[in-house]
Amino acid sequence: MIKNYSVLICLVLSMILLVIASKVYPGGSVLDKNSIGFDWSKNFFSNLFETKAINGSENPGWIWATIGMAFHSIGYGIFFINMSKKLSSRPWATILKLIGAANILFIFLIATPLHDLGVLSIVFTLVGLFAITVFTFKSKLHFLKFCCIFCLLTYYIFFLLFGLGNMDLAVILQKVYTTSSMLLVLGLEYFTKQEDFIQIKLEGQKIQATNR
Repeated sequence: MIKNYSVLICLVLSMILLVIASKVYPGGSVLDKNSIGFDWSKNFFSNLFETKAINGSENPGWIWATIGMAFHSIGYGIFFINMSKKLSSRPWATILKLIGAANILFIFLIATPLHDLGVLSIVFTLVGLFAITVFTFKSKLHFLKFCCIFCLLTYYIFFLLFGLGNMDLAVILQKVYTTSSMLLVLGLEYFTKQEDFIQIKLEGQKIQATNR
């Protein structure tokens, strides 16, 4: 029972712990070093992982945020491994399995002094979600097709805003892409099955047989 809902449990626990960490965050943000508390529209999640807040005070919430990120990494890792079992393409199934294993480590690193190395997890996640999007577009999962595109766009817009130095909007987009990504992961985990993607392979075989 727990195994079937491991992704959901991990992601819910992750968000609960991050919310707890945000409640005890002393203050300070990239936009205002003297701000009080954690403002979801002004603070990046990474602020929660530091032992000292931006305003110089001790941050008692860093341990909650770190544990929350551990659950987040496990949840995403299990998701990609589970999705690898649903795809009909063996090469892509192997790639998703490797992405899942890598993300268990690299997503957690975001909450450590190796944060910059941990950011590689975003690249892995995007590659995995892009591959899943391609297979989803070949299926009959029409609502999830829209969800996949929306999720990927939020990631790309965030990177664009961050690269341009527009921190005001980048901070907000971080919350948007995180939320959309988690919802997409849960949707793909619990509302798709192997048969949705096996059908793609069967249709491909029929087309090949017809052309011979």
